[in-house]
Amino acid sequence: MERLGFGEPALRELNPRLIYVSISGVGESGPHAKKRVYDPIIQGLSGFADLQAEPKTRRPQMIRTIVADKTTAIFAAQAVTAALFARERTGEGQHIRLAMLDTMIAYLWPEAMTQYTVVGREATTPDPTARPDLIFETADGYITVGTISDSEWQGFCAASGRPSLAEDPRFNTPGGRSVNATERILLMAEIIKARPTSEWLQRLDANDVPSAPVLRRNEVIANEQILARELIVELDHPDIGRVRQPVPAARFDRTPARIQGPAPRIGEHSAAILAELGLDAVEIERLASEEIVRLVKI
Repeated sequence: MERLGFGEPALRELNPRLIYVSISGVGESGPHAKKRVYDPIIQGLSGFADLQAEPKTRRPQMIRTIVADKTTAIFAAQAVTAALFARERTGEGQHIRLAMLDTMIAYLWPEAMTQYTVVGREATTPDPTARPDLIFETADGYITVGTISDSEWQGFCAASGRPSLAEDPRFNTPGGRSVNATERILLMAEIIKARPTSEWLQRLDANDVPSAPVLRRNEVIANEQILARELIVELDHPDIGRVRQPVPAARFDRTPARIQGPAPRIGEHSAAILAELGLDAVEIERLASEEIVRLVKI
């Protein structure tokens, strides 16, 4: 942007209230600052790939979506809203610099990096990611179950037909369930595998235990909760036919957002934009003719 003449200092002269956002891969300083960066690079540098490591082999694994790109975009949007609020207070704009690496370190820290919080105790603090994950195989699929509170653990024990587990000294307190998490999760896995998904969901719901099926991607679009919320809509695309898209996640009560149609084709709205800028039909036609000639020469 600086090379094109649109750097922050140049635009700041035109509008002191400007909020200018610069997003980089790893920041403007440091040995990696000049290197090309993509989402997998950040997953590797931030510890995110290690967080997904297969428990037995400890081989790091990538999340198969551009999680660093998307998360950084969300952080950027939040930063802009904060800067807008600050401008209402001070009348001044500011330059926001945000790096994908910085974002993902902050994103991971609360639960995935807690063993590194207290300096000097890294080796004695349990690794929160060493335990198995919370996906449990049933007799015909997979579910996830939450047993954080005492009532949830007691509810799971009742649902499983093993109420005596609720008094097991290893698991009868939140602290005990955390310290003995691996043992608890493996025991739950053994119990859950004996019944089908639908039966488990009914039993767990009846005992007020948080649970849900682990859906395959082709099952998501037909899930009852997804359908009830109308989270996915269908629309006609002029080139490829009927398509699905997710609706905007934020629901605004005064200014509701909606999908208005497919992305415009190149130049589709040029005439309308030029008209808004004050050009008349003759000038627009002349510009269009000049553009056609230029493309033919290319």
